[in-house]
Amino acid sequence: MQASAGLVAGSHNRNELVVIRQDGESAHPKPLEKLRGQICHICGDDVGLTVDGELFVACNECAFPICRTCYEYERREGNQICPQCKTRFKRLKGCARVHGDEEEDDVDDLDNEFNVQQHGAAAAFGAEALLHGHMSYGRGFDSDLHHVVSPLPQVPLLTNGQMIDDIPPEQHALVPSFTGGGGGKRIHPLPFTDPPLPVQPRSMDPSKDLAAYGYGSVAWKERMEHWKQKQDRLQMTRNNNGGKDFDYEADGPDLPLMDEGRQPLSRKLPIPSSQINPYRMIIIIRLVVLGFFFHYRVMNPVNDAYALWLISVICEIWFALSWILDQFPKWLPIDRETYLDRLSLRYDKEGQPSQLSPVDIFVSTVDPLKEPPLVTANTVLSILAVDYPVDKVSCYVSDDGAAMLTFEALSETSEFARKWVPFCKKFNIEPRAPEWYFAQKIDYLKDKVLPSFVKERRAMKRDYEEFKVRINALVSKAKKVPEEGWTMQDGTPWPGNNVRDHPGMIQVFLGQSGGHDTDGNELPRLVYVSREKRPGFNHHKKAGAMNALVRVSAVLTNAPYLLNLDCDHYINNSKAIRESMCFMMDPLLGKRVCYVQFPQRFDGIDRNDRYANRNTVFFDINMKGLDGIQGPIYVGTGCVFRRQALYGYDAPKAKKAPTRTCNCLPKWCCCGCCFSGKRKKKKTNKPKSEIKKQTAKKGDAVPVLALEGTEKSVEGVEGENVGALSEQKLEKKFGQSPVFVASTLIEDGGTLKSASPASLLKEAIHVISCGYEDKTEWGKEVGWIYGSVTEDILTGFKMHCHGWRSIYCIPARPAFKGSAPINLSDRLHQVLRWALGSVEIFLSKHCPLWYGYGGGLKWLERFSYINATVYPWTSIPLLAYCTLPAVCLLTGKFITPELSNVASLWFLSLFICIFATGILEMRWSGVGIDEWWRNEQFWVIGGVSAHLFAVFQGLLKVLAGVDTNFTVTSKAGDDDDFSELYAFKWTTLLIPPTTLLIINLIGVVAGISNAINNGYESWGPLFGKLFFAFWVIVHLYPFLKGLLGRQNRTPTIIIVWSILLASIFSLLWVRIDPFLAKSDGPLLEECGLECN
Repeated sequence: MQASAGLVAGSHNRNELVVIRQDGESAHPKPLEKLRGQICHICGDDVGLTVDGELFVACNECAFPICRTCYEYERREGNQICPQCKTRFKRLKGCARVHGDEEEDDVDDLDNEFNVQQHGAAAAFGAEALLHGHMSYGRGFDSDLHHVVSPLPQVPLLTNGQMIDDIPPEQHALVPSFTGGGGGKRIHPLPFTDPPLPVQPRSMDPSKDLAAYGYGSVAWKERMEHWKQKQDRLQMTRNNNGGKDFDYEADGPDLPLMDEGRQPLSRKLPIPSSQINPYRMIIIIRLVVLGFFFHYRVMNPVNDAYALWLISVICEIWFALSWILDQFPKWLPIDRETYLDRLSLRYDKEGQPSQLSPVDIFVSTVDPLKEPPLVTANTVLSILAVDYPVDKVSCYVSDDGAAMLTFEALSETSEFARKWVPFCKKFNIEPRAPEWYFAQKIDYLKDKVLPSFVKERRAMKRDYEEFKVRINALVSKAKKVPEEGWTMQDGTPWPGNNVRDHPGMIQVFLGQSGGHDTDGNELPRLVYVSREKRPGFNHHKKAGAMNALVRVSAVLTNAPYLLNLDCDHYINNSKAIRESMCFMMDPLLGKRVCYVQFPQRFDGIDRNDRYANRNTVFFDINMKGLDGIQGPIYVGTGCVFRRQALYGYDAPKAKKAPTRTCNCLPKWCCCGCCFSGKRKKKKTNKPKSEIKKQTAKKGDAVPVLALEGTEKSVEGVEGENVGALSEQKLEKKFGQSPVFVASTLIEDGGTLKSASPASLLKEAIHVISCGYEDKTEWGKEVGWIYGSVTEDILTGFKMHCHGWRSIYCIPARPAFKGSAPINLSDRLHQVLRWALGSVEIFLSKHCPLWYGYGGGLKWLERFSYINATVYPWTSIPLLAYCTLPAVCLLTGKFITPELSNVASLWFLSLFICIFATGILEMRWSGVGIDEWWRNEQFWVIGGVSAHLFAVFQGLLKVLAGVDTNFTVTSKAGDDDDFSELYAFKWTTLLIPPTTLLIINLIGVVAGISNAINNGYESWGPLFGKLFFAFWVIVHLYPFLKGLLGRQNRTPTIIIVWSILLASIFSLLWVRIDPFLAKSDGPLLEECGLECN
């Protein structure tokens, strides 16, 4: 697809499809048919087709578009080299020989080598040639490598299909012919993927020496001798290691290359037993102590404060259950380690075509005024500069607000990328988001040896500042919308002027044609997508936008893996995609992995992290624990998916070795406990039709091919994937797009070869139409799942129910970084949204309490999902429990009777276990005590505010259909660093914690004053109540700091303690009353009589 094609807008339902040129060539929309054909860059004529019906390609190295006439003229009269890559033209089939072709004997064309007449092509190959020339050439080789069935048999080379030395493929012992019928594009040997095919080696030319084919050649002998020497060194190394395998930590250059390439791409790193075993012991001890504690609490009610006692016991039982759900999924924490060098050695060897899998990257945005275009631009720039083969990367930006500001900003970004990407790759800088790279306060000369780096860095910084000025000018201009709406450069009205009623739009900013940087290198694809929106349709917010991107990318590129990022999450580690491929492409582990989740890291957070924005406890403790069970939950961004897992298929089943009759006894014992070897299958009397129906229900386990109309178009689908799904069943599941349905059947990705760019664009507009998902399984079983504002948890949960497992990857350098709200009100509203999504899941059919039994979800993994959906309900007992201290202090009663020595022991043991659990968690996870304590504080703050409102809002939304929102009123903040932290925004969420703070402070003052008035005996019971109240106040302390703001930079702790101590000393002053004279004699009172 050409990047200069313009903006494609249309509606499938209205049968509209137009192309709007961006350069203003025409003032009117052009028909889609104008996009067909490829133009010669020398004479301007159509390139034409080969004698085999494929698009004519003159240069096999760079595919520079040249027609046959110019190609032959360059070979006869010119310098015989490609104008772009300077590679000498090779003689193609059907062309005459010229001087210098005598040694190029790989093209056997005796009928045409002296005939200069051009041959026509059959019209039947026109569409496929156009598609192959525009979209697949240069990209389709590697993505289609594993599923394209060659018309000729393939022969296994002597090096397992890969060249690891300098022997060309023509000199191997068996030389397959790749020139006939396959076009001029396959210039490298293909890997051997189909063993059953008969071996048909290329016939030998009697006039040639046998050495040309590898028989008896000096190169072959030298290679064999070198291989034998390596094997001898390998055997010596094994003997020195006592027969064990290599110590790959200390691999030297002499060890065999292929042995290293066969090693696992990753490994588990279990937590040391000295750290994890005490942790597990404390958990068991805490369970035992909890049992004795509740036995005492239930058996010893407080008769004079029965209501307080009952409420406290109910709350404590709920907290214990919540702790169990949170604690036991952390029973098996693990770390992981990846080996990027092994990945490169196996799939990305230098000098050979990369075999890394293609990746489609999704970036979603809605409102450019709330999500600044400069932030989105930095995310896109970091994607385009990622350390991954450029022909394997495609970036899709979803603009769900159909904003022309986003469109124009993306256009500016694509132009700046032509300078930024080569700069990043030349000097290997990190991070590759320019805003954050230039903001780094580090020595940028460190480890930079090129003298031109300083000069080019300064020039690049000036270019970026100019780029920022242009983006900010667009933002300023967008704030004043013209009455007639926005218009494009050619005078065409912007299709998205009506945000709620507009057609679907697609624009390819960077592609193969026109997608080159300033050095002439190819850039990754960059595609703008805005799905169609019409009144009366439910568009499902972010989940619907992501599903639209899944379908568009499947039609245009169909990479087997997807990476989704929020618009404010840039790639901080340029090797992040390679990190994920160490798991996805691992031959042993990869097939069962549905996604690789990276932890979220954030920039711009204050040093103390007052409101636990980093969420370190969750990402570094809980997620590591889940990785040891079935994998982490999906958190919405920074996640690499397997496309087939998003399509609702079951995970592949692990094959059990049929070598034993049972799993517990040796092979010779056939009469053991299992008797599995002599079991007979029960006969069934069901008719075959019913059996077929049951088989069809289970047919979603693997992608299958059952479309009669598209069987010839989908190449490379293995025979084992051919199932019984009918065409109607596939269309009911995926929608009525034959191109998209056919793409779902290609397990290893790759686009179809029998469709033209025009038809693909039409299908792309079709699959983003607002009515495409009607009566399909999108949002139910396929793609991102609908039904909750936290679609991420629901989507990951469905995948785990299908038997997939996920992986948690924590690189040494954080893979992605984003921004987080740092002031109190914005943080609470973020937590409110997450809690509301959990409440919606709890009240839906997908609740983990009752959904997914009998599938592939493990029990401890289910515990984590139950905890993720139940935690907002903890706000109700938490609010009641935080109110009890004030009530006890004001009434003089308490929730426990007078403690005996045994009861005190259980209370003390419980507190010790709680602290020991936290300390040991911090020990094995590496989380600091300040981060752990901030998490505990915000658990209380969020629980009594955002979680509480989420429960009531969710109940109103699900049960009564009432959707309520809590407005935020902004107040002015300072302009210096972290001014947003001190910005005060009043919201309804602040009422419950503020009330708790006030009543507990009043309770402390009242309790102390009461103890002072009642004398020494009342101080003993007061300490328990004061400890209870101070527990609440200390947890709400960050909330109090946010509530008071800076207060002219007076420390908040001074204000709090000043008020508290002033009240206490005032009461003591009144009680003591030092100005009243005291007498040791009897108390004298006036009798009221006149003594005189």
